[in-house]
Amino acid sequence: METSSLAGSGLRPGREIQPAVAMNTIPTLSFDEINGLAHSVSSDLRHLFDQAAQAVTSVCAADGRLDPARLDAHQYVCYELALAAAELLAAENALLDVANCSPLDRALAFAFLSDTASVVLQKLEVIFFELDVNSAALQALAANATLASLRRASASNAALTMIGRAVAEADGDCGAVTLDDSTEMAQAAFRRFAAEVVAPQAEKIHRHDLTVPEALLQPLREMGVFGLSIPETYGGSAQGEGAGDALMMIAITEALSAASLAAAGSLITRPEILARALLSGGTERQKAHWLPKIAVGEPLCAIAITEPDFGSDVASLSLRATPTSGGWLLNGAKTWCTFAGKAGLLMVVARTSAERAAAHRGLSIMLVEKPSSDGHEFDFVQEGGGRIQGRAIPTIGYRGMHSFDLAFEEFFVPDSHVIGEEGGVGKGFYLTMAGMVGGRMQTAARAVGVMHAALGAAARYAGDRRVFGHALIDYPLTQVKIARMAARFAACRRLTYAVGRRLESGAGRMEASLVKLLTCRSAEIVTRDAMQIHGGMGYAEESAVSRYFVDARVLSIFEGAEETLALKVIARNLLEQKLGLLHD
Repeated sequence: METSSLAGSGLRPGREIQPAVAMNTIPTLSFDEINGLAHSVSSDLRHLFDQAAQAVTSVCAADGRLDPARLDAHQYVCYELALAAAELLAAENALLDVANCSPLDRALAFAFLSDTASVVLQKLEVIFFELDVNSAALQALAANATLASLRRASASNAALTMIGRAVAEADGDCGAVTLDDSTEMAQAAFRRFAAEVVAPQAEKIHRHDLTVPEALLQPLREMGVFGLSIPETYGGSAQGEGAGDALMMIAITEALSAASLAAAGSLITRPEILARALLSGGTERQKAHWLPKIAVGEPLCAIAITEPDFGSDVASLSLRATPTSGGWLLNGAKTWCTFAGKAGLLMVVARTSAERAAAHRGLSIMLVEKPSSDGHEFDFVQEGGGRIQGRAIPTIGYRGMHSFDLAFEEFFVPDSHVIGEEGGVGKGFYLTMAGMVGGRMQTAARAVGVMHAALGAAARYAGDRRVFGHALIDYPLTQVKIARMAARFAACRRLTYAVGRRLESGAGRMEASLVKLLTCRSAEIVTRDAMQIHGGMGYAEESAVSRYFVDARVLSIFEGAEETLALKVIARNLLEQKLGLLHD
């Protein structure tokens, strides 16, 4: 009979310190038995989630439509619903094809579901309480013998200590995904480049707040990293004009981000967003002119969306574009424009309609050319007197690319540099959103890469570090921490690649937002625990894990701040789906 235990799988449980944990305290269940428990719990959680979503829909809708005022009044429950949706989707995905996973990945999938069940139940409890929904079914699942049996088998101290030891022995290598040969080869090549070229420079770039040097940029240009989202017909490597190579982008991003989020892993985001916007709305002349340049990283590009007073509220942006002979004059400010100094091309979302009531319908995308600069400040004056100034914002992490405050004064942009030209005026919001789907997936891959690096660092340090006469990994609490870190990482990794596959088939836009929300929050959890395992060394800048921690913190803020993503994208989509079902 096939058992769920790691014992006998070639993964040694290792020696234990006192008080000893007897291995026979793990219930001897077959794989089929524990898998049955897991699917039963997952199904019950989905049923309760649907009840919660229906309850939230009922209080947020009026006359068959979602009401903005009611949505704002119920932000708390909408936020909890979005977080629960992300956790539950990851748990459900972790169970798919679990029979064909390695013994370690099976154990991690079941452990993640056990932990996530508690998280989801807690969030659903908030929704049921706030909306005065009968919680008998929720309480019944919380006390259910099936859930208790699953927890004993997969997330008890005995189970987690064994899993943690196995993860440490594997140096954190878990969460396997199936890739085609070309993607696997590309990821291996970029992993070597990341380890041999990026990692040795990452600490210096971070600690001295340097701009990503040409020593990294030029090899990446030659490896084609900037053309991953650009079709072959325009000089890139993507198949077709859709998201045909999403998995390749994810695989390479993960590999580079494990070495450095700011100095390598994030370089792909900006060309990803701009290329998608051009492919969605650019004229054929614009695509033929700009896409081959972006594909080879000449020029490098940056995205200027956020403004000081509006943050992630894209529809309310106010940087003005005033019509003038042959083009537009830009006046106003942008902030958090990453890589704006080094970039030679800025994608600027500007308001081309004088009527503020036009909201998102009054925005257009301008392509702004400027000289590249390695400094923390720049001041570019056009021949006609137009000006753009930039100043890098000091940050605790994510150094190397630098995020800039920008000021535009009568800066001239020709009509030819409006994406879509005359036909693109007023369509900037929609073109920006077209680019953000790929940007969110790329950000999820960045989070996975950072988690992978942090987990591996924690596993290796725990094996090397001795405390009170024992290796740190010999302590059950360390093993439990590493097991939970690994379970979260593996679930996030598998979901990221699964959503990438859906995007390649033309679906998965909603799931891209969910996976971005989940992985970015998870990166904070995993890097925090990795830092804690390192103790005092984890707080030292010379330790890579300290960089992973401060870099991970930005992931939940950019490419759609967590709250905006949860409330304006995920919750709305979930409730609209539920409204549709209610109408049917």
